[in-house]
Amino acid sequence: MDNSFETLARAGYIARGVVYLLLGGLALSSAIWGGEDAEGSSDALSSLLGLPFGRVLLALVAVGLLGYVLWKLAQSLLNADDRDHDLNDWATRAGQLISAVANLFLMFTAARMALAMGGGEGGGNGEETASAWLLQQPFGPYLLGAVGAGVIGFAGAQFWYGATGGYRKHLSLPSGHGPWLDRICAFGLMARGAVFAIIGGFVLYAAFTVSAEQAGGTADALDYVRRLPFGAWLYGLGALGLAAFGAYGVIQGLYRHVDAPDMGDVRAASPL
Repeated sequence: MDNSFETLARAGYIARGVVYLLLGGLALSSAIWGGEDAEGSSDALSSLLGLPFGRVLLALVAVGLLGYVLWKLAQSLLNADDRDHDLNDWATRAGQLISAVANLFLMFTAARMALAMGGGEGGGNGEETASAWLLQQPFGPYLLGAVGAGVIGFAGAQFWYGATGGYRKHLSLPSGHGPWLDRICAFGLMARGAVFAIIGGFVLYAAFTVSAEQAGGTADALDYVRRLPFGAWLYGLGALGLAAFGAYGVIQGLYRHVDAPDMGDVRAASPL
């Protein structure tokens, strides 16, 4: 079981990396050659449909994302990374659980496209839909504000994780290529942290205005960057950063330490 689960987890990192490579590549293409702005993850997946055996590729991505979801559940619920039981590590495991849920939706999107069951349209309004649902709940604006603050906190942690090289303790990079792979990892993590900080700002503003339409995702964050002074350069840098984060996912798939859980770990974590 260990070897099979490890293979699935590594495939998961690579599959998520492919999604970000596509997303960053589409945005970079828009920055260099013009045309429509990059959209979200669903649009990145739909770009595979234009390739030979596109649906087969989407099916492989869906299976890989399933592996990523299962690995994130193992990290969060089974403490597969053997983290300490302090507040910081509990927060990290909570983030891993949220990541599992978020990538579960992405996995279903890829599976629907592969099976020609719809889902090929742009998915840029997912954040708006989720924000609208939260606003309808009791104390909805406060809940949405807490989510926005959490996204900004995650963004800061990811940026710091990249800037300080915290990811290195989980990677065994090959000595011959370590330095430049290390730079790709750091740049990708910091770029994704910056993009998520903007997304968190959108969510906070949606909570403050009680308007779900103000929430936005990656495409909206890049579009906001493009409207800033020197926006074209910043947009290109952000696109390159997202592609670098995709490369980081592939690097994780190849060189990350993966301590696959066994049935003993599952039984130990079970409350029954």
